[in-house]
Order: sequence, then C-alpha cells, then structure tokens
Amino acid sequence: MSSRSIRQASVLRRSSLAIALAVGLGGSGLAVAQSTVGTIFGSATPGQTVTATNASGVTRTVTVDQSGRYTISSLPVGTYTVSVSSDGATVSTRDNVGIRVGSGTEVSFNNPAAVAGETQDLSGVTVSANTLPSIDVSGVDSRTVITAQQLQKLPLARSADAIAQLAPGVVQGSSDFVGQNGQRLSSFGGAGVSENAYYINGMNVTDPLNGLGGIELPYGSIEQQEVLTGGYGAAYGRSDGGVINQIGKRGTNEWHFGAQILYTPKWARGTPSNTYYPSAYPGEQSGTIYQNRSANKGWEAVESAYVGGPLIKDKLFVFASVEADRTEDTNTGSVETSQQTKRTFKDPKWYAKLDWNITDNHILELTGASTKHEFSGDNYEYDYDTFKRGDFTTKAVDTKSSSNMWIAKYTGYITDDFTVSAQYGKQVTDIYQDPANPNSAIIPVIASNASKQNPALNGGRPITNVNKVIQIKDPSHQTRGANYRIDLTYKLGDHTLTAGIDNQRTQDLNDSTLMAPDAGYAWNYGLNTNPNGSIANGVDAPANYAGGEGGYYVTKYTQETNASVRVEQRAQYIEDSWQVSDRWLVKIGLRNDQFTNYNPDGDAFITQTRPQWAPRLGFSWDVFGDSSFKVYGNAGRYYLALPTSVALRGASGSLFTQTYYTYTDIDSNGQPKNLTPINTVNGAGVPYSANREFGQAPDPKTVTAKNLKAQSQDEYILGFDKVLNDKLNFGMKATYRKLNRAIDDVCDTDVFEAQGEAQGADLTGLRGCYFFNPGSAATFNLPNSAGGYQEVKITNEDFGFPHVKRKYYALDTYLEHPFDGTFWGKITYTFSKSYGNTEGQVKSDIGQDDIAATQDWDYPVLMEYASGRLPNDHRHQIKAYGTWQVNPEWSLSGILQMASGAPNSCQGLYGPDQTKPAYDGNYYHWCGGVPAPAGSAGTTDWTHILSLNAEYRPSFADHKLAFNVNVYNVLNEQKGTRLNPDFSPSEYKRIESWETPRYVRFGITYDF
Repeated sequence: MSSRSIRQASVLRRSSLAIALAVGLGGSGLAVAQSTVGTIFGSATPGQTVTATNASGVTRTVTVDQSGRYTISSLPVGTYTVSVSSDGATVSTRDNVGIRVGSGTEVSFNNPAAVAGETQDLSGVTVSANTLPSIDVSGVDSRTVITAQQLQKLPLARSADAIAQLAPGVVQGSSDFVGQNGQRLSSFGGAGVSENAYYINGMNVTDPLNGLGGIELPYGSIEQQEVLTGGYGAAYGRSDGGVINQIGKRGTNEWHFGAQILYTPKWARGTPSNTYYPSAYPGEQSGTIYQNRSANKGWEAVESAYVGGPLIKDKLFVFASVEADRTEDTNTGSVETSQQTKRTFKDPKWYAKLDWNITDNHILELTGASTKHEFSGDNYEYDYDTFKRGDFTTKAVDTKSSSNMWIAKYTGYITDDFTVSAQYGKQVTDIYQDPANPNSAIIPVIASNASKQNPALNGGRPITNVNKVIQIKDPSHQTRGANYRIDLTYKLGDHTLTAGIDNQRTQDLNDSTLMAPDAGYAWNYGLNTNPNGSIANGVDAPANYAGGEGGYYVTKYTQETNASVRVEQRAQYIEDSWQVSDRWLVKIGLRNDQFTNYNPDGDAFITQTRPQWAPRLGFSWDVFGDSSFKVYGNAGRYYLALPTSVALRGASGSLFTQTYYTYTDIDSNGQPKNLTPINTVNGAGVPYSANREFGQAPDPKTVTAKNLKAQSQDEYILGFDKVLNDKLNFGMKATYRKLNRAIDDVCDTDVFEAQGEAQGADLTGLRGCYFFNPGSAATFNLPNSAGGYQEVKITNEDFGFPHVKRKYYALDTYLEHPFDGTFWGKITYTFSKSYGNTEGQVKSDIGQDDIAATQDWDYPVLMEYASGRLPNDHRHQIKAYGTWQVNPEWSLSGILQMASGAPNSCQGLYGPDQTKPAYDGNYYHWCGGVPAPAGSAGTTDWTHILSLNAEYRPSFADHKLAFNVNVYNVLNEQKGTRLNPDFSPSEYKRIESWETPRYVRFGITYDF
C-alpha cells in the first residue's frame, strides 16, 4: 500500500566461569532451536551407567548401550558433574561440565576407538572439564551462545538484539524499526527485521502486532542467549530470518543474592553530530542545518537485584530479579518542527522462576517475566536562529508499553529412552497512549513534509505549530499471545525420534487510530517537481490552479483504523536423529505449518491450512572420530505467517484519504490560505484515496487471492569446524538463502478493471488493494449482484510484475581461542551478498513498517528497476570479541565491530517525463528522468565500533565486589548509516540515522 501513512587449553581445574566461557563460543550445535535444554553424550564401556548431576538437584542416570554410546537428553542448562559406574562403583568423574542451550557436550570415558569389552581401568579418576572436546559433533545448525559470564564482562548495549549482533551475518536494522523497549532490531541473513522470532525459556514472545522485537529478560537474569542464524530442526519454525532465545537463571542448592548499579553520566557522552541539508541535489536549503543534535544528550541509571536458592533442598528452587532503568535526556527536533523536548524513559523489568524436582524423573518449571517501556516529556519552542530553547508549549504525549508473560513446563523422563515435554504460556502487552490533546483546536502540520512548503511564502524555513499530535490511539489497546506445545522423544537403537505439536494464538485488541485534531484532518504539504504533470493517478496537475505554478500544493490528510483481530498458527513435526556410525550423524525432519488470519468479525480472510511441508535435512561427520574435525551441513524450508497488523488496513474498515488544494499564503501556524481545490476523479474538493480506503469493511472472501500461499524460504548450509591446536579452533561456513514466495498487496485497479470486464465480472465491489503472492498468477473473488462471487484470474503477465527475488550468499570464517583460564576470544569475518527486488515484509530504504503491505508491488511502475542490492546488504563484516583475565582481580574485555556500508537508492518521479502514474511522491526507481536501479546510488561509509571494558574485583572483598568501566565507541565515530533516497532538492541523501556517539558507563556489582 501507499507508504504515506505516519509512522581446551592447560590441564587445570576450571571454575564455573571458565566452563561458561568455553561453552559459549561454539559455532554450531544440536538442532533443538528455541529450547531450554541441552544434551550430554559420549562413549564408555557397554553396560556401565552414566550419571549427570547439577546444583539444582537434577540427576539423570542412563545405561551405556551395546555400541558403547550413551545420551542424556533434555537436561536444563547449567554445570554438571558426570560420573561413570561399573557394578555400583564409580570409576571416573568429570567435574564442571557445562551445557549450552540446544547443544550437545561430549563426555567420553574411554578411547573412542576402543571396541566393546576392552575396559579401561579408570577407577577413582576425576577429570576437569577442560579436557572435553571443544567442538560439538552432534550439531548440524548454526548458532552462537553467549553466557551470563560473558554478558557480565562484554561492553554491550543491554538488549537482546545487541547481543545477537555478535553472531556472524547479523547486522543492525534500520533506525526506523524498534522493538517494544525502543531498541533497534536486527537483520539475519538479509531478511527483514520483522522475520525473526524471540523466545524466553522456550516460549515464543515475539510481538504479536507486527513481529518487531519481543519481550526481554532483565539483563542480569540471562543465563544464556542463543542466537540461531540458520539450520534449526523441524521442531521449530515461524522464522525465515533468525532466532533469539533467552534462557533465564534458576535457583540452586546454595542461596545467592546480589545487586548492581550502572550509571552513564551526561558529561561522559559524546556530542552528537548535526544533520545538514545535503547538496547531492542542490536546493535553496542545501548546506544549512536540518537538525541541531549537539544538545541531544542525557544520563541513564540502571539498578538491579536478584536472589536465588533452595526452598526445599534438592527439590524446590526459586530465582527472582528486578531491574529499574531510567533515562533523562533532551531531544531537539528538526527545523521542520522547531521544537525541543525534555524526555524521560523508564524501563522496569522483573523475572521469577520456580523449579520443582517432583522426582528425579519429573520436573515442573514455572516462569514469569515483565518488561515495560514508558515515555513522558515536555515540549518547548526552539529557535533555529539563536539555537536556544524557548517557552514551554505543551506536554508530550505519554506512552507506555507493558508486557507480562508466564510459562508452565513439565518434563517427564518416563524411561531412559522416552522423554515427554509439555509447555503452556501466555503473554499480554498493554499499549497505552495518552489521548489528551490540549491543542486539538489547531490543525497540525505533518512535520516530515513541511519542507515542501512554498519557500516564497514561509520565509525559507518550514512553518508548523504547537499541535504536534496527528493521531491518537485507543488507550485500551492490547496484544495477547498463547503458546502451547508437546514434544515426545524416544531413543530406538541408533535412532532418536522426536515428534510433537507447536501451536500459537495471537490477538490484537482495540487497535484504534483516529485523527487527533478537532477538524478531523492534518495539513500535508507536497511538491510536484513537474508542475504540469498530474500529482497522482487520478489527480490533476497543480499548475492548473492558482498558487500551483511552482508545483506546490497541500492536502487535508486523514488516516484512521479500528479493529480487534487474531491469528492462529498450528504445526506438527517429526524428526529422526540417526547415529549412522560412530562418526556419522544424520538428522531428517518434516514440519507442517498452518496459518489462519481473522478479521474483526472473526471471519478468516487468510486460510493456509493445507499442508505446508517444511523438510529439514542435516548431517555431521566426525572426520577423525575424536571430535577434532567436524564437517556439517543442512538444508531446510521455513514458512512465515503474517502478524495481526496486516488486518488493520487490509481486512478492516480503513480510512485513508487526502483532499488536494493549491494555496497562495501560509499563516504563522503553518495553515495554508486562499485554497483552490484541485480536481480528482472524485471531483474537486472531494476526498481522494489512492487505495480506495473510505472506511468500508471488506468482505473477507475478497481480501486476498484465493490461491494465496505463505511466505517461505529455502536455506542451504555447508561448513566445518577444526581444532588447529590446543589453543585455537578454526572454521568456515557457506550459506545460501532463497526466498520462494512473499506476500504483499497489489493496488493496480486498472488491471483489475480490465481483466474483470474481459471476464464478465461485476466491478461495483472492486477494492483498492488485495493480498497476493508477488510475481505469480492470482485468482480473486469479486462480489456480484446476486450475492455470490465471480472469479477473476489475473496472470503475472497481466500484472506486469517481475518474479519475486531475494537471495543471500555468505561465507563465514572464524578463529577462536577457547578459554584457558586467562584468555578467550573469537574473530569472525563474513563476506555476503543480499540482492533482489524485495526486502520482505518491511521496506527499510524509506522506513515503511506496513507489514506485508509496502508500496512495493502495488503497481508495476513501482517495480521497474527495483532489483539490486537490498538495504541490509553489508558485503564485509568483521567482529572480534574476548576477555583477558589479567589476574584474579583484574579483567579486560573488548568488542570490535566493523562493517562495509549499506547500499543507497535514489527514488524520484517516473520515466523520462517525470510523472506520477501510481502514487504522489518520489517512489519510482528513476531519478532526473534516468533509470536508477535499487541500491545503485553508492553506499554509506564503513563503520568501525570499538568498545572496551575493565573490571576490578578486589581480593579483600573475596572477589564478590566488582567495579566496572565500560566505554562504548571509544573512537567516537559518527557516520551516517541511512540516507534519504527522496530525489528532491535539499533532501536527497540527507542523513536519516547516525552511529551512536561514545558513552562511558560506570558500574558497581556485589554478588554473594
């Protein structure tokens, strides 16, 4: 739709810290994505028993099979003691065995090459876990796991996506898209930022509304964060980007508590660079200031505390934590707003977990978590002539997002070979915006287009007014999610069979957006660079009316939605993990996804319940049989459902109109004067809707193509991991992704009218836009006068579209130094290419977040020259991070993130004659009458972010007290990361987003 809506080393016993650091650096692992558990496996003498025990009272014992192998699966993450017994006597023990979520840890008690019956005398031997293999040969996927100990030391922004961006192939998304906590999101493997999945303790907590982010744990409560960049098994789906899975901490048999204070003072923040009107397309404002960002600084304070321990030793455990985050800063708007806001942000969180070991074979887990993001502020006038703040004008619109979730999970080890897991959870998010608008009597001016006012009438600087509230939201707006799944695992000889169901329901309730001013509209200024050309398809040229000779015009802008909708997602799967030999492991899986989207009346408008088979195939080859060299690969298909938000404009009574005028004057409040109505297909002075959105509720049977299929993507991965020596591991991985099918909307009513007329259809019920699979033929229902429907078939040739394309190639290389008691570190280099004609569900180059309803594919003219480098394409990425334990008291850590620039685009009017055959605006891949393929207008600069951290844990406090200094962006590099593609004077290539300036964060921590 139109985008014009607003919007292994030394043999020393290691501490638990050492183990956690060692296991956290793996590059691949067991294909149990989004899980909360891991596996211990290995070899021993047939008939012996192996027991694993952790500090939370979990004890599992299995018998070694006749092939000399054993597996203990579904173990909660943590540190274990693993022992092997023969005839009731313990003959060998491994301490401090760390488990990574979703991965396998090998603990073998004999020579892997030994044959059955060749028993080794290991009586009384205790071995430290540092001798364990550092490569997980049971894994076929691509993952990075960051542990709590690493998070404590690494100089990271405190968000799930900031952690995820340590993984190869994960880049920061556009600043136009943020999550529920206001933090920027991530693009995985070239996919859009809405195509990721977020989990907490195994529950999907992705934002039900639009898929942008999800609920997060308090930072200090994260035991591990798993970042999956591809290749996960059939048990999980609903993502063709990546997966962020946070595992919370749990209580143990010892009581622990602690607290932390972090403070980032205003004086320790670098001064942000100012933004100027560019000269890439010279105009009257080129070279002048667009936004004074020098005062846009503030302070942040984070206070947190936790407690955990046994309520009943070995049986019942609790862990609880709270976190309070407060930021106060100043934000100076652009010259288009001439406003400065003193802002306050509050981000409180809490987390609690109860673990009940009913018996050794039955475990119950209860989890609760909450996160809030609150904003309040005061608005002041800002004088761009003196660069000084003026008088108070009004309070900013208060907003609050409050998310709560809970999970209940049961795990039953029915036999050594049969495990049952059942989980149910819910999440509720209240999305509040203060509906008060004290200046509602003044008609607001949409600031983002105020620069398109006639400069002869505004003195050369945009004029707006005190009313900045364009739209208001229903304060009772709420989203909900419910997640339930059952997983059954049975070991049958060399086969481990897993099957289950994975169901989810999401709801968007009371989602209402109304125009805020009393007049029911806002003023939206525009400029037609070809004054004699039509403003839009069906709108006359401005030059034909008084005041429009230079192409200047204004519209009465109205856009409203109101709906309560839901989405049902169901899936069934089966998977076989087949240990073909002691060196070969093969995983074969099949998943079936079903998606149904409902409109406000509870009627389905998207029904994708026929089998959507998603095969998964992976292998791991332990080349030498000693876990020193692994070759692995996988192939899979992944389906993605549409979130609830697509129903707001696509399947509900949406209103989106503009009434066009020319003008000859502008008053001090930015109000246009001496208006002359511009003629449209509806008549002069009559509201016009490019997508025929006049508030009418559509028939659910006419909203989408009848043959609409879900978005899907195929992925292929081949890689290896190699132990170079006792200090270094090395690996490479090649990835190829291909988008098979996308969903978007098409709004070319001319094609519908032509094909409908040719096929004898009644056109009176023709809608403005329909969901379809771009680049494919489609069949639509049009209502007829008899109360039935007429099918209208439209081929892709009729539409005139190219075939949908999004491809991603990558080669990841890493060099890793596992923790040796002193140092750990990892360096990754990614060469990648992301190209095609669709980013996916969002459109980053213009910041459009209308999920699966972007302006792309609305008209064929918008897709001419649309193929090229995609917005998330960064050809080169270098990431390095690690920690040096200088001595028992001092440690140093750092992160270096370097990336080549993203592609720039140029979007102007259409064709050599610079017309607007589709929408009013510079939305075509033409500039100055010359074709401008997507991503062909150069690239942004390389970015280089170096961050450092130092921590001091004095021995006089038994290393329980810590002092910390964290410096983010040490070099204070500030480069533009996204440029405006709008080919207009003084606008083209204006910097839309910047790197975060340097800041220094001080911390004090106490752990008892």
